[in-house]
Amino acid sequence: MATLSHGDVSKPLSGMEMSDRENLILEGGNSILISEGNIIKIRPQQELLEEFAPDMEDGKSNKVELLDVKGKAIIPGLVDCHTHLLWSGDRSNEIRLRQNGLSYQDISEQGGGISKTVEATRNASRKELESIGRSNLSQSSNYGTTTIEAKSGYGLSVESEIKILQATNSLGGNNQNILPTWLGAHDFPDDKKVSEYMDELIHEQLPLVAEKGLAKWIDVFCEPGWFNLEQTETLVKSAKKFGLKSRLHVDEFVDSGGLSLAAELKSCSADHVGFSNDDSRDKANKSGTMQVFLPGTPYVLGKDLGNGIVDCIENNWNFSLATDFNPNCQSLSLPFVSSLATHRIGIDPLAALVACTRNPASTLNSEMEKCVGSIYEGGAADFNILNSKHVDYWCQTPGVSPIFKTYFSGSIVKS
Repeated sequence: MATLSHGDVSKPLSGMEMSDRENLILEGGNSILISEGNIIKIRPQQELLEEFAPDMEDGKSNKVELLDVKGKAIIPGLVDCHTHLLWSGDRSNEIRLRQNGLSYQDISEQGGGISKTVEATRNASRKELESIGRSNLSQSSNYGTTTIEAKSGYGLSVESEIKILQATNSLGGNNQNILPTWLGAHDFPDDKKVSEYMDELIHEQLPLVAEKGLAKWIDVFCEPGWFNLEQTETLVKSAKKFGLKSRLHVDEFVDSGGLSLAAELKSCSADHVGFSNDDSRDKANKSGTMQVFLPGTPYVLGKDLGNGIVDCIENNWNFSLATDFNPNCQSLSLPFVSSLATHRIGIDPLAALVACTRNPASTLNSEMEKCVGSIYEGGAADFNILNSKHVDYWCQTPGVSPIFKTYFSGSIVKS
């Protein structure tokens, strides 16, 4: 059982702590007692059976429900801290454009990219978006995710951004924790000048999002050609006045100083960070800003996965992994993301697991009733049973789910 619960479960792990098997993995022969959705005890199997199922016969008891996992390994429920969950439309033709040498920005300037998805999403009804969201969440759950962050950002208007966030909020609760982020600053819409849209974001979208309680965080696509450092800072500081924290897209294509700004603003996370420099990484770690790597995105864009993850491990800088599910990167599989990290970069599978559970959870726990991302007494009973006796199996089956059963709040949601 990979409990990952060593030390303070609300805090992330870094460096060699992430692959410390002695402290993070509990050897076989133990059992979990669950009641009312929470983990009550983790004890040697015989001890719990004698106390709570003294009448056990042929694997059954009248006092408790017993589940024998037959030696299969157990890991925490996975935590996906960066997704674009709700959008409509199809951009699968863009791979051919990239193969012909067009960059992400080139495609955007020709009417593709974010703006193409915005048009389709604006035309979708809230009911249609909710249906899309349920389908996407089912996929996510199939790969063991029990807590997921979900961004808006494909509306880029007051009406559409509110519609996406309302649809997102309507989905939560049954099989996963769903935590919404407002990403109205994903791009500048074609029908407005930059100054006009900045004014709309600050004086129309933001007050409505805050008033209706539709999001926990603000996000900004801080990249050259999109939102610059000054605009990003203005938006984040405006959101703080309404009590919204920040998570930022930064340094995906070049080192533009985005991670450094995120650290200065004390953002909860800075995501992509593929081209951030070492000084910025150190600064972010000291400020408590989590670096979130999204290896699925450079993978689908045909780009190198970079050295950032290895640098973080070697320098004891906190980092997480996430899917970045979006029209270009249509995967909600954290096991696949970590397959890239282990097979392509050489990261220890246990370290990758920490980066998909406890570490991203540390940026979300402030909005949760209980800390997620690890298995501990008193915590929510969110965990996965694997199709293997080995914990490392969790990310070694790209294209196939490694999950045998998923529990969320003590109930089976995937079997």
